[in-house]
Amino acid sequence: MVLTPSEMLPLGTPLPEFSLERAAGGRWETAALKAKPVLVLFICAHCPYVIHIEPELGRLERDYGEQVQIVAISSNSTITHPQDGPEGLRAQAERQGWSFPYLFDASQAVAKAFQAACTPDLFLFNSQHQLVYRGQLDGSRPGNDEALTGTDLRAAIDGLLAGRAVNPDQRPSIGCNIKWHPEEA
Repeated sequence: MVLTPSEMLPLGTPLPEFSLERAAGGRWETAALKAKPVLVLFICAHCPYVIHIEPELGRLERDYGEQVQIVAISSNSTITHPQDGPEGLRAQAERQGWSFPYLFDASQAVAKAFQAACTPDLFLFNSQHQLVYRGQLDGSRPGNDEALTGTDLRAAIDGLLAGRAVNPDQRPSIGCNIKWHPEEA
């Protein structure tokens, strides 16, 4: 496991357009999005940093799912990490009770478009689909004593929903590096 910080895509970046396979079957594309805020989560099934935040992702969906469109993407190579393929993602979503679309980025092109670097890597876009937050969920990590609350991301979502500017002073997410295909590592 290599600890990797997020790349911190520039604020104001438009949401990249994409179409990906759903872990549950079928395809999903950004054209399905409404003019509402969008939270894009780069996660996977095996990463201990993602496993650590799984309960909070469920709480975020329960608390904000009506106001914010949530989409999760796994871009890890299944050559090196087969558990992060559609079957593993589907099982993870079922265990956690997530109903948001969970997508598989087999080519890794979407991760590259977002400059995603780690799992978890979180991106919040406003209703015009421009980036307003990219960074950590909160200061909690596996093995530290900080409570898993989602404080940083929740503050950004709450500010956005209240019509306030999101604080641009944002701390990068930290987690396992995205597992790039061996020929592109």
